[in-house]
Amino acid sequence: MCSSKLKNLTQENISQINGRPVLQPKSNQVPTLDRRNSLKKSPPKPLNPIAASKIHSPRPISLNSPPLSPNSKSLRKPAGSCKELLRSSSVKSKPVKSPENSDGGYKEVVLMVIVEKQPGSIAAARREEVAMKQEERKKKISHYGRIKSVKSNEKNLNVEHEKKKRCSFITTSSDPIYVDYHDKEWGVPVHDDKLLFELLVLTGAQVGSDWTSVLKRRNTFREAFSGFEAELVADFNEKKIQSIVNDYGINLSQVLAIVDNSKQILKVKRDFGSFNKYIWGFMKHKPVTTKYTSCQKIPVKTSKSETISKDMVRRGFRFVGPTVIHSLMQAAGLTNDHLITCPRHLECTGMAAL
Repeated sequence: MCSSKLKNLTQENISQINGRPVLQPKSNQVPTLDRRNSLKKSPPKPLNPIAASKIHSPRPISLNSPPLSPNSKSLRKPAGSCKELLRSSSVKSKPVKSPENSDGGYKEVVLMVIVEKQPGSIAAARREEVAMKQEERKKKISHYGRIKSVKSNEKNLNVEHEKKKRCSFITTSSDPIYVDYHDKEWGVPVHDDKLLFELLVLTGAQVGSDWTSVLKRRNTFREAFSGFEAELVADFNEKKIQSIVNDYGINLSQVLAIVDNSKQILKVKRDFGSFNKYIWGFMKHKPVTTKYTSCQKIPVKTSKSETISKDMVRRGFRFVGPTVIHSLMQAAGLTNDHLITCPRHLECTGMAAL
């Protein structure tokens, strides 16, 4: 009995390979034909047409696109929100009728097709935006009227400035009081002692400041120093000097210098007859006419201003450096430093010849 079982077991484990009997282990045994047929996979069931119509590819596939190379970069864009996807693409819906359902009617299935925008659509959107802005601008103009631009006003000022061709340090942004001083006083020969004393004070006051600021305070100086009457200013005592500092806001050192200069002017009058004769004596009573074409070429001091400065310092004057004296010479017309392109150049030259 045992031998028969062993025989049957041996026959089950023996197989023929190339006509030779070979003993196979249990794990390598080939299943029988019936079992092999039972293990065959069943074919997939056909999908319902309605369900198949609802399934759509998440990404459109272009049939005309060339095959991708293994080395080429991925064309896949980073995923974004649904709003961004719809913003960057146009969505088209197409109703499709499905076959009859169980009720005997038809169901309408909406297919969503995402089509990427073409490059030309960006330009079209831009053109629409520009057209809308132009339409809004036309409505504003029709309601409020057309407003002159600032550029046109600046252009008119520049044209007026070019017609007059003043000295280049006079610009469209210059203060009117400074422009008026240039057009009426600067470079005009001065022979009045009071006005020469006033110009000496103003040129000294503009050190560390500018002519526009000094000209705006011109009336303040006249009121504080008694109309620049040298005889009256020379008699100022300490109480009067302190009241000028407190009431008019003028620096104490500057007030003391003006009082001292008034005393020196009285001495010059005794020696030369007038302050006018003393100053114009250095010029031989004739102004110097320069022919500068650019303000950058106008010096801040000259050898003549240095000579006058040294003599005035020797006599006891204060705040009379070479630069201050050269500014006094320009203001009082001892030298005509208007540019030759400025119409005031010829006018001041004509005044000096009188």
